[in-house]
Amino acid sequence: MTLLELQHTVDEWIRTYGVRYFSPLTNMAILTEEVGEVARVMARRYGEQSAKASDAQAELSDELADVVWVVAAIANQCDIDLTAAIERNIAKKTERDALRHRNNPKLT
Repeated sequence: MTLLELQHTVDEWIRTYGVRYFSPLTNMAILTEEVGEVARVMARRYGEQSAKASDAQAELSDELADVVWVVAAIANQCDIDLTAAIERNIAKKTERDALRHRNNPKLT
């Protein structure tokens, strides 16, 4: 699935099953919540925090998919083509960081 297809799929789902988009501010709050769920899984699986019984069903892949879903919804609301935005972002990072990480002694 391309990013454009993702954005179309999210839009179709929201209009079919979700009735309408939440406000952009509500979606930002939902995105924050979903990122927190990713953090919970990461802290328990890869960090020092121990898991609770209620954490047993949490899947990192599902939590990351929730984040991507909400990002696509926000992009749709704000009339952003995620493919073009990612391409511009990669070009920016490539130009800005061409040598930065290679010259970082912390990464060697």
